Amino acid sequence: MPDERGTLYLVATPIGNLGDVTLRALETLRTVPLIAAEDTRIGRRLLARYEIRTRMTSYHAQSGMARLAALLEHLRGGADLAVITDAGTPAISDPGEDLVRAWAADGGRVVPIPGPSAVLAAVAASAVAGPRWSFEGFLPRTGRERRDRLARIAGDDRGAVIFEAPTRLAGTLRDLVETCGGDRPAAVCRELTKLHEQVVRAPLAELADAVSDRAIPARGEIVIVIGPSTATALSRDERRIALADGRAQVDGLVAGGLTRSEAARRVAVATGLSRRTLYRTEDAAG
Repeated sequence: MPDERGTLYLVATPIGNLGDVTLRALETLRTVPLIAAEDTRIGRRLLARYEIRTRMTSYHAQSGMARLAALLEHLRGGADLAVITDAGTPAISDPGEDLVRAWAADGGRVVPIPGPSAVLAAVAASAVAGPRWSFEGFLPRTGRERRDRLARIAGDDRGAVIFEAPTRLAGTLRDLVETCGGDRPAAVCRELTKLHEQVVRAPLAELADAVSDRAIPARGEIVIVIGPSTATALSRDERRIALADGRAQVDGLVAGGLTRSEAARRVAVATGLSRRTLYRTEDAAG
């Protein structure tokens, strides 16, 4: 006997440009009786653009068990449900995973409607990830879990893709320089598919400097792509020794007549160390 319960559709929505939505996504959003949206205000913009009048309800990370139970009851009653998030695919660093898990465990049908992806767009545009890469999502903010994750990325022979908030971009790049080395190839991808789209490819040290210098604005939606490791990452003590040696090289070039800015630039290119850090004269431990 066929399952007469509803189908759960996971509908990928544009990551910026509303023109990137797929025909299948629009058809699904028009035909289901209910859409569960991460933010109904953002969802309405998409629906209004394509004159879709399907009823919406909110479903986000803070919705709680009552909303989850209500959505499951909707599906059990035989009605289909589409889930959308603010951008991209539900359940990928966005709400939806708990609903998918619960409905799949109940034997329900789950259908993905693929579409725009910030991860794939960044990997393709950056050209640094290589053929094998891991998706790390958002890194832990502090503590040992963050240090351990960074250490695994540093030693991984695959590329890595990281989501990051604008306010934490500078700090994360500094941490990546310290753990992965300043010469590791990487890219910062901002506002993909939007008006102010920016993809900057450079060694990690240069990217960190560019954010500090505001050449890369800390604004918008951000994806960091890191190239694979080709050598064993330096320990903290080794990095400190390398920095002291790099600063000594800068001092020697300055004594020979170069400006400190130019000397720091040359040593940064040669060593992969941060130009900004080399320019400073205080002790590395400070």
